[in-house]
Amino acid sequence: MKITETVLPEVKIIEPRIFRDARGYFFESWNSAEYSENGIDCRWVQDNESASVYGVLRGLHYQKAPYTQAKLVRVIRGKVLDVAVDIRKNSPTFGRHVIVELSADNHRQLFIPRGFAHGFAVLSDEAVFQYKCDNFYMPSCECGIAPDDPELQIDWQIPENLRIMSEKDLKNPAFSEAELFDFNTKDYLQNV
Repeated sequence: MKITETVLPEVKIIEPRIFRDARGYFFESWNSAEYSENGIDCRWVQDNESASVYGVLRGLHYQKAPYTQAKLVRVIRGKVLDVAVDIRKNSPTFGRHVIVELSADNHRQLFIPRGFAHGFAVLSDEAVFQYKCDNFYMPSCECGIAPDDPELQIDWQIPENLRIMSEKDLKNPAFSEAELFDFNTKDYLQNV
């Protein structure tokens, strides 16, 4: 597999080796030994899948300690614009984001470590999105940030009038008002 660092060094783009022949294709979407050798050493405890239509914008989501989560995300049908934001105060990349197009065609994955918010916008008619989490979902620890906060300057590539968002995401606070992590204390690395 090929791993590419992004402008946020902890966030990584993974491109698996794809074996194609007349029958179709095959690739490993997860191999703990190979990923661990490349600095992605997580014990995944939960797999999730969502299906969405064009214009759906989910995020920006994260969970606070002790239920912070790293995620390994990919698209198995359609195409999304995937975004990770560094929400660790005092981090050298605090407030910066990475945008990666994930699709069923490019088979890319994005690794989002703890300490980052995550969201995606659906660019195709429909998209099926899958992701692994290294900690369980805990409603009482769920947090979010308004994805259209001007301070973040994220170009979601979906016109505002065509965006479809949940009521909960529409109520997410601005980046400056959100409960964030501290890079110096590493509070985002706590675990249950």
